Amino acid sequence: MAPKESEKGIVHSEMFPLLNSKGPNPLELFQIWLNLPAEDKFVEPHFAMLWDKDVPRQIMKDAAGRTTEVTVVAGSLTGAKAPPPPPKSWASRTDTDVAIWTIKMSPEAKWIMPPAQHGTNRMLYFFAGSELHVGGRSIPLGSAIKLQPDMEAILQNGKGEGELLLLQGKPIGQPVVQYGPFVMNTRAEIQQAMSDYQRTQFGGWPWPDDDPVQDRSAGRNARHANGRVEQLG
Repeated sequence: MAPKESEKGIVHSEMFPLLNSKGPNPLELFQIWLNLPAEDKFVEPHFAMLWDKDVPRQIMKDAAGRTTEVTVVAGSLTGAKAPPPPPKSWASRTDTDVAIWTIKMSPEAKWIMPPAQHGTNRMLYFFAGSELHVGGRSIPLGSAIKLQPDMEAILQNGKGEGELLLLQGKPIGQPVVQYGPFVMNTRAEIQQAMSDYQRTQFGGWPWPDDDPVQDRSAGRNARHANGRVEQLG
């Protein structure tokens, strides 16, 4: 999945051909949207690939040697820094404390999550596993909980492997008006965004159909708007 920032603050995700053309291709993903402040709503679109090999992972062990693996998609963790976000993303600012982590805990693993900055919104989503305790409190599977940002969070996993999603960031502090994929600050801006989309499709769609498929013989690659092809080595 590749995030793409548009001039209207819309984030798209591009999908790739099936890896297994003769069998099931199970997939679990999160589509995460970061809003933009009003002054950045009309910036030039930006596209960037987040290749798996470039996304850092930190593996921590508890006193019993059980592991917790954190994939740092955005933000940083104990020296591991995510790839650069789009230049006008809220995540690109040094004072917004944005972080997106996926956390995989081995059975009965314990991990003390370091604190974030004061004033940050911090949420933890428990999406796979049997049981989880946060600060000694039992958290049901499928729950999203809000954490005190400037305090450590003690995570204790249950008997099966557990997986969590951590989302955090400082609030933008501006009005939000949403209609479908459009996220603006006023209703008039929503109407303008819809009109722009109907008129230009945000600059035009360069492919002959709505669901283009890459040529598998070309390998895994990303084709940018200026024609540059980024090949996975």
